[in-house]
Amino acid sequence: MTKHLNRRTFVKVALAGIGSSGLNSFRGATAAVVTKPTYATIIDTHTHFYDPSRPQGVPWPSKNDKVLYRTVLPKDYRALPKPQSVTGTVVVEASSWVEDNQWILDLAASDPFIVGFVGNLPVGTDEFRGHLKRFTANPLFRGLRIGGSRLREGLEQDHFVRDLRLVAASDLAVDLLGGPEILQDVTRLAKAIPELRLIIDHVANVKIDGKQPNAAWREGMQTASQSKNVFCKVSGLVEGTGRSDGTAPRDPEFYQPILDVVWAAFGEDRLVYGSNWPVSERFASCATVQAIVSEYFGSKRKPAAEKYFWQNARVVYKWIKRGPSPD
Repeated sequence: MTKHLNRRTFVKVALAGIGSSGLNSFRGATAAVVTKPTYATIIDTHTHFYDPSRPQGVPWPSKNDKVLYRTVLPKDYRALPKPQSVTGTVVVEASSWVEDNQWILDLAASDPFIVGFVGNLPVGTDEFRGHLKRFTANPLFRGLRIGGSRLREGLEQDHFVRDLRLVAASDLAVDLLGGPEILQDVTRLAKAIPELRLIIDHVANVKIDGKQPNAAWREGMQTASQSKNVFCKVSGLVEGTGRSDGTAPRDPEFYQPILDVVWAAFGEDRLVYGSNWPVSERFASCATVQAIVSEYFGSKRKPAAEKYFWQNARVVYKWIKRGPSPD
């Protein structure tokens, strides 16, 4: 098991990594504020943006959601205090409306902070091929998102698998969302289409309580990782605690049993960073979300941390480097 660095040791490591860059003291749950990034680049591969004030509204989140039902745009994310500034983001679409894919791409056209987009299209339908052709005309369209139950059903349908072969041929990735039960389906898909890059979202939504995770999840992760086209997004950690009152622990040691498993399974080449903001805001601040993984991966070799924070995302999503953000 990887030995956890205490806070003082981590600060020393961080300072060594950034040379003359300054590092302010840790401040409660929001952790440290770094005046210059420790890493050359940070790409957050899991954010959601939407605007309920549009005439058509939004299918998600619900009007009854007091935390999430508000306008959420890239400028709002950039304004959040974080231990280190984020270079860009890959947006993951949570809306089931096909035209909301275009809404995000239109948003990205005027905001280069968005370096890639994972869309939401009806895989396995007669309309899919046309939608795929339309949206892949935009180079920022870098993948699709599929939920767990749809994946399990689809793997039994020839037209569903056929459509995913088209996704692979288009050099796109697929985000897979679900609980621990999704892992056996990820393994099936990875073997069926080995040229398709797959990303397990939110460490498969495992329950996180500071203890060793259950054996089924551990075995599922280890089996899925044996397919080299499978990556794991280290996101959803604070959500895994179930503490939706904003009190998820900040101490990386609480999450270490989970992090150690995915590190052992996927290694330094197939783990990627994602915040799942603004959903994560229910459980902890964005600063806390980033600080947890910064401390854990800060205890690894710096090249491994660089891979986690941006290089692996370039491999799996092939995100596009763009210019500075407007603000």
